[in-house]
Amino acid sequence: MSQFSSASPPPLRHPIPTHPAYIPDPPSTPASPQGYQRFSSSPAPPPMQLNQPGQPPLAPAYPSTQVPAYTSPFQHGQTPMQQPPAQQQAHGMIPPADFGAWGMNDATAQFGMQLGHSAVAAGQEYVQRNFGGVFASLHIKHHFNVSNSYVMNKLRLVLFPWRHKPWSRRVRRSDQGQAEWQSPREDVNAPDLYIPVMALVTYVLLSALYSGLQDRFHPKVLGESASRGIAVLLLDFAFVKAGCYVLNVQGTSQAVDLLAYGGYKFVGVILTIATGFLNFGSTVWGVVFIYSFLANAFFLLRSLRSVVLPDHTSSTASTVGPAQRRRRITFLFLEAVSQIVYMGFLVRV
Repeated sequence: MSQFSSASPPPLRHPIPTHPAYIPDPPSTPASPQGYQRFSSSPAPPPMQLNQPGQPPLAPAYPSTQVPAYTSPFQHGQTPMQQPPAQQQAHGMIPPADFGAWGMNDATAQFGMQLGHSAVAAGQEYVQRNFGGVFASLHIKHHFNVSNSYVMNKLRLVLFPWRHKPWSRRVRRSDQGQAEWQSPREDVNAPDLYIPVMALVTYVLLSALYSGLQDRFHPKVLGESASRGIAVLLLDFAFVKAGCYVLNVQGTSQAVDLLAYGGYKFVGVILTIATGFLNFGSTVWGVVFIYSFLANAFFLLRSLRSVVLPDHTSSTASTVGPAQRRRRITFLFLEAVSQIVYMGFLVRV
């Protein structure tokens, strides 16, 4: 026992927590608000000292940690709307457009906006000056003011015009006291653009379907059918417009009305093409085509009569002589008979 020292062994100690000597900063980003606050690390802890024999135990020396003070985002009179973009996005707010990121300041942005408004105004003035007289101020919305009952009654009128009366359009007084035509929703005799446009689209789709059933469909069939239908419509419109100009028809209906009247022929064309799908034979197909042509011709005679031949109660009725009246009636018959050429060209899908 004498060979062993009488000193007691050193007491067990808990491990002393340590901190890294250096904490690197995170990479800076363009949207970081005022950079990141750098937390300074505590100084390196002193080396651990062991108790010497015969000395009381030493208290563990814990390093002091520096806790950074919290910085409020609203200090220095800063409001939530004045926060940086990253903090606004974090709070769910959308920052205003930053034109400086695109190399533009406020003056440049205002100048660009004024230039855009000037260009739009100049374009509207050009369209009104060059096309306002042709399309009557482009009030197309009036011709799409339709209802379900009007569409059904109008289709029945186009397909069965023999028993329809009267054919005169209704007139109403506007708020300014001026006489104007009633909308298609209120008058079944008023021309509309809804049925002609829908009929043209249906004609294009039926042409593509018929080509597919004949094993000769190609995407160009859609373009060819649409071009064929629009070309026939414009040719018919040009013929009516030229006839009204040659015959010196005063107070003619606007160009949109003439386009609408010419577009109703697609209803009979669709009926003829649909009959060909049923495979009833060439005889039934020919009967349906002739009937569709006669119905459309009679419809145009009665509808365009108010345009070409004024009513006896109008002020221009007395200026139309007998010879001029006969020429106008002949023109109406030529327009009606020409429908067989247009419709015969359209049904050849």
